[in-house]
Amino acid sequence: MAEQPGRFPDPHEFEVPSELEGWEEMYPTHHLFSEDRAEWEKAQFWYQDKIHAPEPMPPLDLIFQEAWQISLSQYTTRVFCIPPAQGIAQRMMGCYMYICAIAPPPEEIIGEKAGHFEKRVFYVFEHYDELWDKWLTKFKALGEEMAAVKVPAELPKFVPDDEVLPAPTGVYDSYYLLESFDKLVNQMFKGWQYHFEMLNLTYLAYLMFADVSRKLFPGISESAIGKMVAGAYVSMFRPEEELCRLSKLAASAKEVSAILKSDKSVDDKVAELQNTDAGKNWLAEYEKAKDPWFYVSCGSGWFHYEGSWLTDQSIPYSYIKGYVERLENGETIERSLDVIEKQRDEVVAEYRKLIKTDEDRKAFDDAYNTVRTIYTYAEDHLFWVEHWFHTIWFDKIREFGTLLVNNGMLNEVDDIFMFNRYEIPQLLTEVSTGWALGVDIPMRGNFYKSKAAKRKKILEAAGNWNPTPALGVPPEEVAEPFTIMLWGITTDKVKEWLKGVDATATEDVSEIKGFASSAGIAEGPARVLKRLKDIVALQPGEILVCPSTNPSWAPVFTKIKATVTDIGGLTSHAAIVCREYGVPSVTGTGVSTQVIKTGDIIKVDGDSGVVEIVKRAG
Repeated sequence: MAEQPGRFPDPHEFEVPSELEGWEEMYPTHHLFSEDRAEWEKAQFWYQDKIHAPEPMPPLDLIFQEAWQISLSQYTTRVFCIPPAQGIAQRMMGCYMYICAIAPPPEEIIGEKAGHFEKRVFYVFEHYDELWDKWLTKFKALGEEMAAVKVPAELPKFVPDDEVLPAPTGVYDSYYLLESFDKLVNQMFKGWQYHFEMLNLTYLAYLMFADVSRKLFPGISESAIGKMVAGAYVSMFRPEEELCRLSKLAASAKEVSAILKSDKSVDDKVAELQNTDAGKNWLAEYEKAKDPWFYVSCGSGWFHYEGSWLTDQSIPYSYIKGYVERLENGETIERSLDVIEKQRDEVVAEYRKLIKTDEDRKAFDDAYNTVRTIYTYAEDHLFWVEHWFHTIWFDKIREFGTLLVNNGMLNEVDDIFMFNRYEIPQLLTEVSTGWALGVDIPMRGNFYKSKAAKRKKILEAAGNWNPTPALGVPPEEVAEPFTIMLWGITTDKVKEWLKGVDATATEDVSEIKGFASSAGIAEGPARVLKRLKDIVALQPGEILVCPSTNPSWAPVFTKIKATVTDIGGLTSHAAIVCREYGVPSVTGTGVSTQVIKTGDIIKVDGDSGVVEIVKRAG
């Protein structure tokens, strides 16, 4: 299909590679572009969500996306009633997720929402600390409730006597098997309802503070605004802080540090550590740190295959090895929180001196105090939801996968993730039915095994495809606030995308523009990482170039020079984590991972939002 200038492919005419044939079967129909919604869908601008779904989407992992679509949107439209804002819609195309911001509602709805907004939002701002304590208490309780869900390890040959006599219990494993999966699904959706309880308000507080700052200080840079909110002690950085603590403890005992610096396997290191008192003490401290702080994904927390520090201990052990070596070289391994706080306070004081009236000073102070108080929620809740909670979910789902493998329905435990949340009850119902019917009952294991194998091949092919960054006609102006602040999608960025789509086939591009998300200037060799698992390839002194960073990568931020991302605005996690580590960053470039190659020497200007390709790799 010949594309029209100034637009991206039509979602209803776009063709994916032939290797992806049958991809639509993996996802629920409401997540597909459909003819009965074609008029509306063609009128929207859809862009790939590289923050939450940078890779092809395994069917069951879509549950997180389904949950946030509802939760994010309802808090904007129905709960806190942010007047001009509406929700974010999702669609799948060729195994990748595209999203669009819904246009503002009619003026009468905006006016009606305004009254609710004023009453509800500012109450949360004023009572955040007590609300956070309540939030954390109920969220931990939900996670513990999920962990306690019992998944039958196997279906018994016969029901035990004590479930029949002296009176039948009435329900048995055939029921519990179905009930337990339903419980997990409901708990996941409930968790994501909690997830957005105050998240949109953290972004809103930033927007309000930025708006006040721009009005009071015309020409202020976005990086200066970002610097004024940096410096927070939050849960998401606690795993990295635990690694630092463990590394310092190891460095204080030569026999322990020698073992941890070796290239032996984790199992071999643990075995050696158990031979000495110092080693045993270190292992005991490691065990203490694991719950809850090592319930952290090795990637984003969005994909089952990423694993966690619990399931893949080689990740925390490799970080510790590097930290111990750096400590012995006299290097500092922690983020310089004191330095960041000092810089922040200096910038705030500098700008505050420019304010001429008491009224303006109060407006600035109120906005600043609000954003400094509530903004920690963005990274505090992130650990508990997308890492701790998701790690529990993956563990429970694998219990179902084990049962399905043991009953001949799947070949591998993780094949369960090749089926969406609406399909898995079908597999479980077949197992329950076959068990209830008796012995020698034919099951459709080959059908499901074949389907899982086919889907894995499709996902692999999708991973080798470079999908279009957007679909549809770009709006004349991108105005939806969260689209701008979180995803970094602006009118200018979309124009850059349109140029980049054509330019990425050549090496003519020497400069890329994005958000000035974290102040500072750095130059060095680029390391382009398109997949989360490749983070281990990152070397000291390199500049990280990726679709979007993940806060769980915190241990690498003390050794890299800068970061550049395809997507993400000033309130994205990429921007936040870079500011917290004092690392220059440009986010939301749209095409950095396509234009920049590993080994290119690039210059990142976190003050202006410009990335310059100084020298191409040979």
